[in-house]
Amino acid sequence: MAYFCVHALDRPGRLEDRQRLRESHRARLRQHDHPVSVRIGGPLLDGAAAMIGTMLVIEADNRAAVETYLAGDPYMLENLFETVTITGFNWGLGQPEPAHG
Repeated sequence: MAYFCVHALDRPGRLEDRQRLRESHRARLRQHDHPVSVRIGGPLLDGAAAMIGTMLVIEADNRAAVETYLAGDPYMLENLFETVTITGFNWGLGQPEPAHG
């Protein structure tokens, strides 16, 4: 397993959509019916503490598994994000125990 950081920024003017979709997005993050594990995540904030994006660290076999998982996320299905960047991630501090055997 490897770790991947997802950094996604919302399209301008989509805060109401983000708020409307937030509970279904969060519920999906907590589901375990897929081959990835979301290890940490939360909203990105602007200087006024308004939500402007999402950051996730996902444990998965490969980047393709992360892309497949993200494709089913409510935010992605509603085209909320202007940009989505997926990069490999190496824990420096606070590494969790592996989610999968």
